[in-house]
Amino acid sequence: MLNISLYDISVWILPLLIAITFHEAAHAFVAYKLGDNTAWQLGRVSFNPLKHIDPFGTVILPGVLLLSHSPFLFGYAKPVPVNFRNLNHPRLDMVWVALAGPAINIVLATLVAFAFHALPLVPAEAAKWTADNLKNAFLINIVLAIFNMMPIPPLDGGRVAVGLLPRVLAYPLARLEPYGMLILLGLLILLPVVGAQLGLNLDVISTILRTLTGYVISALLFITGNA
Repeated sequence: MLNISLYDISVWILPLLIAITFHEAAHAFVAYKLGDNTAWQLGRVSFNPLKHIDPFGTVILPGVLLLSHSPFLFGYAKPVPVNFRNLNHPRLDMVWVALAGPAINIVLATLVAFAFHALPLVPAEAAKWTADNLKNAFLINIVLAIFNMMPIPPLDGGRVAVGLLPRVLAYPLARLEPYGMLILLGLLILLPVVGAQLGLNLDVISTILRTLTGYVISALLFITGNA
C-alpha cells in the first residue's frame, strides 16, 4: 500500500520545481553574463520549469524511488549547456557559473526562512499547507545546494574544484566527468548496500551530507531569527 497522498505531493512538487528552476536558470544567466550565450540561445535563462525538467531524471526516477519507499532519493535536472571556451576567463568563470546554482538555492532558503515570520498572517484554512510548503522549500534548497557542492564532476562542486585546483590536479579530476554519475551512485547506493552485507556502516557520504545540512539549517535559522 502507498501512503503518499495528493496533499503530500502538493507540498513537495512546488518547492522542488522552484528550487530546480532557479538553480538551473542561475547557471545559464551567469554563463551569459560572463560571455557564453549557449544556454541563452536555447532558452535556458528562464523561470519556466519545463525548460529545465528532465522527464526521467526529474520526474520518473525520483517518483519511482519515492513510491517504492526507497531509503534514498536521487534525481537530476536537464544540464545547462555551457561552452567554457566562450567565457571571458574560462577557468575562473567556470567557478562562478558552477557556484551560481548552489548560491541561488541558499538565497532562496534564506528568503523562505524569513517568510516563516509571516505565517501568522496566512488565513487559517491555508496555514498548514503554506507552512509545509515553506518547510519543504527550506530543506530542499539547502540539500540541493550542499549535494551539488560535492567535489565530483559533473556536480557544481566538481566544476569549482577543477577551476581552482592546480592544473596537475584539475585535469585528472576533470577527466572523471563522464563517470561522475556512476561514482555518485556507487558512493550513495552501492557502498552502503555492500557495507550492510558486511555488517559495516559505509554510508559515509550520506552522513557527511546530513551533518553539513544540519549545520546550514541551524545557521540560517539563527541568522533569520528563527532559532
